Amino acid sequence: MEISSTQQAVPPQKALKPQGGAADKERAAVKKVAQEFEALFVTMMLKSMRSTVGEDQVTGGGRGEETFRSLLDQEYATAASRGGGIGLAQVLERELLRQNAAAKGDGHAD
Repeated sequence: MEISSTQQAVPPQKALKPQGGAADKERAAVKKVAQEFEALFVTMMLKSMRSTVGEDQVTGGGRGEETFRSLLDQEYATAASRGGGIGLAQVLERELLRQNAAAKGDGHAD
């Protein structure tokens, strides 16, 4: 019995792997953008909050501390956004997906 050379065996890992498609990539991109926007928003809130507090007497302030605080606030905001944040990312994601579905004429969104 001869196996035709046009037929190729499908590796098991490819056979079991679900096909993601453009919709999953789009959803992931929208989620990432929404989280980044929320992180930016939280960073701005933290910056505004810090401006209401006086200079730290222990460390003495200065340009180095100002830079460090800014970077620290960005990391706090990014971590908060990835961990669920303040809910802004979820709302943005849902709305962006809805608008995109309406623009494509799908007529339905999650």
